[in-house]
Amino acid sequence: MAASPLTLSALYIYPVKSLGGIPLTEAEVELRGLRHDRRWLIVDARNQFMTQRQQPHMALLQVSPAYNGFLLTHRQRPDLLPLYIPFEATPERTLFVTIWDDMVFAWRGTPAADAWLTEALGQTCRLVYMSDMVMRATEPEQNPDDQMVSFADAYPFLLAGEASLQELNTRLAEPVPMDRFRPNFVFAGGTPWQEDTWTDFQIGEVRFRAVKPCARCPVTTINQLTAQKSAEPLRTLATYRAAGNKVLFGQNLTGPGQGLVRLGDVITVHKLREVHA
Repeated sequence: MAASPLTLSALYIYPVKSLGGIPLTEAEVELRGLRHDRRWLIVDARNQFMTQRQQPHMALLQVSPAYNGFLLTHRQRPDLLPLYIPFEATPERTLFVTIWDDMVFAWRGTPAADAWLTEALGQTCRLVYMSDMVMRATEPEQNPDDQMVSFADAYPFLLAGEASLQELNTRLAEPVPMDRFRPNFVFAGGTPWQEDTWTDFQIGEVRFRAVKPCARCPVTTINQLTAQKSAEPLRTLATYRAAGNKVLFGQNLTGPGQGLVRLGDVITVHKLREVHA
């Protein structure tokens, strides 16, 4: 009996880095990631990027779709009225911000957004936007095609398999949902960790390259509904998915494709990674 096809089963963008995702039925693939993915960033008073790594209560800021933008709400602060943010900013106010080792030029959001986030997170915050003029490259050693990236950590796209999560959950006392891993693409079918073997593949008609496994950080241990931290799933993943001092789940992707991807698209693998004995 023929194996069932690999298909795109879930699709997400994260308009603000380290906040919640928005599920989509289709998305536009652009040079630096899915359209509207991680183009906004929250920075502190020193213009340093903020994430759930240092501020786990950022998980309590919920993102929901709105016309030409999205709404931010606080799961535990009904007194904070929803904040509307457009998908794109305007270059009225600018500054330089730091994300990892990169200093990039950014457009400022509105004073109202800064004030809302400052109140919600309990410290001085600014909301900034990456315009198409910003050239932030992916990691040089994995970037032969000069791929750009948004405010994502290092690569434009992240892919994860349903079978891999299901296999992990058989080892956990309490299963975890896929939102712990913040993928853009989730696929159904195949076997656990099959995505580790891919290099060149396509989703529907759009080509991608899997460049390296994703090393996971403590954000995976934060419950995205309550902001509570635990040891899992990193503790269990570390027992069988470690490479050196890194714990792996999912695959970082680059292009070179551009176009539209849709739920249900078939995934076609063209080239597998060489496995050395």
